[in-house]
Formats: sequence, structure tokens, C-alpha cells
Amino acid sequence: MRYYLIAGEPSGDLHGANLMRGILKADPGAVFRFWGGDMMAAAGGRDALAKHYRDTSFFGIAEVVRNLPTILRQFGECRRDVEAFAPDVLILIDYPGFNMRMARFAHERGLRVFYYIAPKVWAWKEWRVRQLRRYVDRLYTIFPFESGYFRSKGIEPHFEGNPLVDAIARRRRDFPSDVEFRRSHGLDRRPIVALLAGSRRSEIRANLRFMAEIARRIPDRQFVVAGVSWIDRAEYERITEGMPVAAVCDATYELLSISEAAVVTSGTATLETALLGVPEVVVYGVPWIYEKLKPYMLKIPYVSLVNLNLGFEAVREIVQSNPSAAEAEAELRSILVGGSRRAAMLESFDRLRRMMGQEGVSDRVGADMVAALRGGRAKNE
Repeated sequence: MRYYLIAGEPSGDLHGANLMRGILKADPGAVFRFWGGDMMAAAGGRDALAKHYRDTSFFGIAEVVRNLPTILRQFGECRRDVEAFAPDVLILIDYPGFNMRMARFAHERGLRVFYYIAPKVWAWKEWRVRQLRRYVDRLYTIFPFESGYFRSKGIEPHFEGNPLVDAIARRRRDFPSDVEFRRSHGLDRRPIVALLAGSRRSEIRANLRFMAEIARRIPDRQFVVAGVSWIDRAEYERITEGMPVAAVCDATYELLSISEAAVVTSGTATLETALLGVPEVVVYGVPWIYEKLKPYMLKIPYVSLVNLNLGFEAVREIVQSNPSAAEAEAELRSILVGGSRRAAMLESFDRLRRMMGQEGVSDRVGADMVAALRGGRAKNE
């Protein structure tokens, strides 16, 4: 069968690649075409990559408005490419701003639509639930708490576990030793605190400088920024100029594997850090207007995926327009080795890992998709 996938971010590229491998196990003759990145190209073939996410990733209202002509042109490109490929199914991976439009387009042309990694409508833009009901044939969720939410909205979700379980297991097999990693990246012997400031320029600009300020207060630890290669290293260096931090690129999991603790922005990184068993503090700098409107905009009690899934504040969230370095320092010290909150946090992370399911998530989802297509199962069955 023929599968067209659309992912617009690094995380979607990762999970899309693993999903494609899962589909191939159930359908060895699968033919792919996709918008994604290098990992999806490695799984499905470089020639099948129609557009790289580097050219499609726009974050925040200002950036979207500034690039609106490009975005509209890309919608047209994608629609024409889907029609030319004539897939048996369109598989949408997160990235709702773009993918919800593509869901409607495909539905109106009689294409099956599977949505993998459901949009976070339980947090904001709940009006998208109506679109999911109407345009999506099969919705795959990745968090246990989403099952009850979507059923209450008339959608039967499919939960096979969280794909980060597979992504981490795959990478863990090749983790270098502590000594090897430090040597290859020029790091010293001090215990490491990882700084995960996000994968978008706007997030990095909003968070990294403040994170680096914490390093001044704890000089007996080595603070290391987890960078991404598609953002120029000079940008990281400019933001942290004069600050006592180092940086590594495209080695987040490896860095976390040897870290004593981490300071993390909200988002997927909070869950990745917890699944790797690294105590963390969540810090996210926001505009002052967001801080004022937060009670009216968000429908959820927490911003980190760790706390949302556990149902209580296992990790401290400092989400403010003008966060306090002293407060962040105190929270970080409490989860370092010997800190008062470290043991309880690690115990919570053990519980979280059990909730996220066993390895083989991508294989199970891939097999379910293939079976649904071959069996012609009904919408939202």
C-alpha cells in the first residue's frame, strides 16, 4: 500500500521514522512519500522526501504572519504532491496548524486520514475537536489521560503507548560511556547539569540566557546546553556569551544519560528527561501578557507533560515573564545528589515509565494502521 506522511518538526521526524519501520514490518511492500526530515529519509528513502521540516517550521504568531505567503504556497505544494502520489492513506504526525488543514483536504477527496500523536486540544484550541471528528478516520494518542478526554468528545482513540519509549530504547543501545562523551565534547569532570532550551529559535531566545544565569550560582557543576544542528551554533554562543556554560549538538539523549539533573523548557523534552531518569526543573520564559492571560487561555493545571500525566506536580514549573534565578537555583539544588526532593522525584519517574507502556509502540501502531486499511474499518472505530 501507499502511505503519505506529514511531520513538521524534529520530534515528528523521529516518531515518523520509527512508525515507518513499524509499518514496513506489517506491510513489507509499503511505498512511502513524506514531508519530514533526515530520520524519515533514512527509514523510507531519501528520494521519498518531498519537503524537509527545516523549510516548514514557523513558530509563534509573529513568525507565522511574517511568513504567511510561504506557508500558503507550501499548502498548495503539499496538496498537489498528495494528489500526484495517490496514497491509500494520509498519516498526519502532530503539527496541527498545518496538518488539520491537510486532514480536511484529504477527507474532502475521499482519502483515508490517520492522525498519529493527537493535537493537544485538551490544552488549547478545543474547537479542533470538531474537525478531528469530521475529518480524521483514526486517531492515535500517546498519553494515557487522553483516552477519557477524547471518548467524552465522541472520538474513540487508539493508545498503544508513547513512542518516546521506542526512541529512547533505540538510542540507549549506542550511548557512549561517560568518559567517552566528555572527551569527545571537551567537557571536564564536574557533575553535569543539562540545559534543554527548546528546538525553536524563539524558545531558545526566551529561555537560554536565564538558564545560563543559574550556572553562575552553582560553579561546582558543569552546565551544558543541548543544541540542535539546524540552529547555527553562533546563535547559542551569542546568547550565552560570557556565561560559564558549554554546548553539545544533536546529542540530547546522550547528554542526559550522564547528567545529574536538568533545566528544561516545557514540552516533549520534559517527558524525555523523566523517562531517562534525570531529575529536572521546568523553566519557561513567557511574555508578560501571556502570564496575565494564562488562567483564561489554558485548560490544564500544568504545562509539563510529566505533571500532566502523573496528575500532580512531581517537577517544579517556573513559568513566568520574569523568572527568579534564586528560585530556580533553590529548586535545582533540591534535586541534585543529596537534595531533599531527588528521591521522591525519581520514584515518580518510575511510575511515569510504567504508564507510558512497553517497547514496541511504533510496531504496534504500524500494525494497527495496516490492519485497519486492509480491513476497511469504519471511521473512529
